[in-house]
Amino acid sequence: MADPKKLFIKTYGCQMNVYDSERMAEALGASGYVTTDRADEADMILLNTCHIREKAAEKVYSELGRFKPLKAANPDLKIGVAGCVAQAEGEEIMRRQPMVDLVVGPQTYHRLPAMEAAVRAGQRAVDTDFPAEDKFEHLPKAPRAKRAPAAFLTVQEGCDKFCAFCVVPYTRGAEVSRPVDRVLREARDLVDRGVREITLLGQNVNAYHGAGDGGTWGLARLIRELAKIDGLERIRFTTSHPNDMEEDLIAAHGDEPKLMPYLHLPVQSGSDKILKAMARKHTAESYIRLIERLRAARPDLLLSGDFIVGFPGETDQDFEDTMTLVRTVSYGQAYSFKYSARPGTPAAEKTPVPDDVASDRLQRLQGLLTEQQRAAQEAMVGRDVSVLFEKPGRLPGQMVGKSDYLHAVHVTDPRAEVGQIARVRIKASGPNSLAGELV
Repeated sequence: MADPKKLFIKTYGCQMNVYDSERMAEALGASGYVTTDRADEADMILLNTCHIREKAAEKVYSELGRFKPLKAANPDLKIGVAGCVAQAEGEEIMRRQPMVDLVVGPQTYHRLPAMEAAVRAGQRAVDTDFPAEDKFEHLPKAPRAKRAPAAFLTVQEGCDKFCAFCVVPYTRGAEVSRPVDRVLREARDLVDRGVREITLLGQNVNAYHGAGDGGTWGLARLIRELAKIDGLERIRFTTSHPNDMEEDLIAAHGDEPKLMPYLHLPVQSGSDKILKAMARKHTAESYIRLIERLRAARPDLLLSGDFIVGFPGETDQDFEDTMTLVRTVSYGQAYSFKYSARPGTPAAEKTPVPDDVASDRLQRLQGLLTEQQRAAQEAMVGRDVSVLFEKPGRLPGQMVGKSDYLHAVHVTDPRAEVGQIARVRIKASGPNSLAGELV
């Protein structure tokens, strides 16, 4: 029997890319591949790319350049580029980097086995279509292998919001929701394989409207149905848009025990002028009122957000409005970035804020967000929280897991086991994690 071929996948960007990489590995598994964490022993290298950050394409070309010696040493090595940079660049990738054998977009990776066969036959393959068929239904069934206790599950893809700074509508396409029965089927399969926590993924996940019994289901109804699955103990979802936070989803945070008290809800700016220029279609005030309704439903809700500073036209006052919003809302965690122009987006044609000004603003904002994150973590000290243990830690006897608030928690106790959900008393707070002991 021939040795299996080895597949090395490097994943960039969001949780959806992590999920996509898993499904690509499963698709190529049907063609005889097993995954490896070493590029130098791979028969195929696949870069699953992200197009959100600055100079995303250039970073991919730079990464490809590092694989040239491997290709020179092993001419049979196949190299592919997948994901959003692949969607945006298409055949240009092969023109600029001739050693690339295949380019596949995020909507067509179910065709990877056929593309791989074509590449093995000496062809080069490019597929960046937005096909009519459901890629998930055309993927081979996953092997029945045991899974880690926490998993991602994509339920929605694409975005119709067309924020002025964002490439997602162009790389992922229009909003599409997976049918309810297919989501439930995949969730049950994950639970059967040892998963206890599922994070529902979508570029705009709370816009989920999937076909189900009796018509179209929203995200809240889907969550309530998922909560009925025996063995599934925790449910999360990300990423959301403020304009799609419907009343039943707000209510679910208060009355569905399996829905965890953590919500990532990006606002991007606290200035109404900048929000309008971003085409966000909400105001700072409407966002704050939404947070109040969410916290009324679930008072201990920990909030996470995204912020962009230095967007074209942002004045000192606009930035101070953002700082005011952050102080008003108070985040347990947040991500902040300097604006970087994405080619093809409306904002890319506008004059950016000087880099030194944007850098100063980012430093000030991150200082405030870090202060709030530390305060949120320190408020956990002395409390008992629920922790799902996911893997051994770096120290002997240490186990690492996530609290219901998504904090990383370390426990050193021989009774702690992977897949266990236990009550933990938090004893100390570190820079990005908590330490505790089993109750």
